[in-house]
Amino acid sequence: MNVALPLGDDALVLSHRLAEWLGHAPELEEELALANISLDLLGQARAFYALAGDEDALAYRREEREFRNVQLVERPNGDFAHTIARQLFFSVWQELLFGGLAGGTGPVAGVAAKAVKETAYHRDHAEQWTVRLGDGTEESHVRMQQAVDALWRYTGELFQPLDGRAEQDGPEVSMEELRREWRERIETVLGRATLAVPDGPDADAWSAGAGRQGVHTEPFGRMLAEMQYLHRSHPGAVW
Repeated sequence: MNVALPLGDDALVLSHRLAEWLGHAPELEEELALANISLDLLGQARAFYALAGDEDALAYRREEREFRNVQLVERPNGDFAHTIARQLFFSVWQELLFGGLAGGTGPVAGVAAKAVKETAYHRDHAEQWTVRLGDGTEESHVRMQQAVDALWRYTGELFQPLDGRAEQDGPEVSMEELRREWRERIETVLGRATLAVPDGPDADAWSAGAGRQGVHTEPFGRMLAEMQYLHRSHPGAVW
């Protein structure tokens, strides 16, 4: 199963987005929490990239269309509620996926088995904040619901084949089963948070789903330019 590259891209891009909160988080404790999650994801990216090739080249020398991350992780942070909704959707999916991959064989299974423990913490952190904001003040409830509604359309891509082939779903992971379990968990968390699951004819009127094929949103290009600037300005430089 050729999944190391897209999984590495997912982790790297979300790691960078979370790092953008440094100096801007709503409270010091949360700044440290987001920094730790960002570092966990960076470590995952390096581990997966090591299986796919040269990690520096994969992170800093590829063009936008060569990245295979889902569009969900590249969405701008927005307000804190948007960051938490993005983190909830992604970390629940990642924990379930890694749990399945860890039951397989080969190097990807080894990385997934190690990373699944980290993703459990990421998921718990996102769940707690979702409930805290959703079932908090009137203002926090409205903002959290708006974030859930805005990012819902980006969740469908999580369940596409990781390497772009229909036969990708192997004995370790069934994307249909993953989607069912993910939906159940998300509905449970949103219920505890007194938030509504996006539904009705407009919920999936347009669904993002081309990140795995290298088609990304406009903000991703700006983020990538910032992330790669130093390396491209001083190619081959060493400390």
